[in-house]
Amino acid sequence: MTWSGRTVLRDGVRLSCRDWGGSGPPVVLLHGLAGHAGEWDATAQYLSGRYRVVAVDQRGHGGSERRPYDLSRAAYVADVVAVLDRLQLRRPVLVGQSLGGHTAMLTAAAHPDLIRALVLVEAAPGNPNPNAPAEIGAWLDSWPVPFRSREAAVRFFGGGRVGEGWAAGLEERDGALWPRFDRDVMVGSLSENARHGSWDEWARVSCPTLAVLGQSGIIPPHEADGMLRRRPDTMAVSIPGTGHDLHLERPDVLHHLLTEFLNGTRAPVRR
Repeated sequence: MTWSGRTVLRDGVRLSCRDWGGSGPPVVLLHGLAGHAGEWDATAQYLSGRYRVVAVDQRGHGGSERRPYDLSRAAYVADVVAVLDRLQLRRPVLVGQSLGGHTAMLTAAAHPDLIRALVLVEAAPGNPNPNAPAEIGAWLDSWPVPFRSREAAVRFFGGGRVGEGWAAGLEERDGALWPRFDRDVMVGSLSENARHGSWDEWARVSCPTLAVLGQSGIIPPHEADGMLRRRPDTMAVSIPGTGHDLHLERPDVLHHLLTEFLNGTRAPVRR
């Protein structure tokens, strides 16, 4: 199956989506900071035979509005709600990696009637970290842009499926490859998370939840333990030999976990 491009406008902000079609229960995929909807292509293709799958370029990323005026967490959540409404995605399962997982979590907390279930991939409520914007800015500054070739970009991002996934998010301009985002927008998107965590929101999530962590990811053990203490009904899995981009590193394992989880959250058949 292939996807078709869909555009949702919310409050003047353009949101670009990859709609994989399908007539089954909806699944919405959200990428992480500096990422893009195409990171989920393998997962979307895998699921699209049984589910209606939509992957979203979040504001400031990919084909969506590059310089939105509002970078608040509430704006990201309102975008998800608008996509669900305009594309008629009734009670989807939200799947998000990193910042996309945080967006998914906040959406499930704020709109429990809209969300069937939640999957967090290397995402957590987080704790205040005033150094985070500077650290992300330094990481983005380390990118040797423009990349002279796709092969050079793949090598820089670590090679293999991870490198290919990140390189696919670049755009060609003047014979070179550039990020499809602006540095200050990425840094600004983290400003709220740098000031405070979202543990109260995590406690308010009431839908079935699966947390998938990389063995060498960015979620520290004490934070994962705190998530389970507050919501002991959460299903949690750590994938050996993976890091923060586990959805690119081991999509086969993630797909198996998603299948098992989604089978348990399908809507009952109405008669």
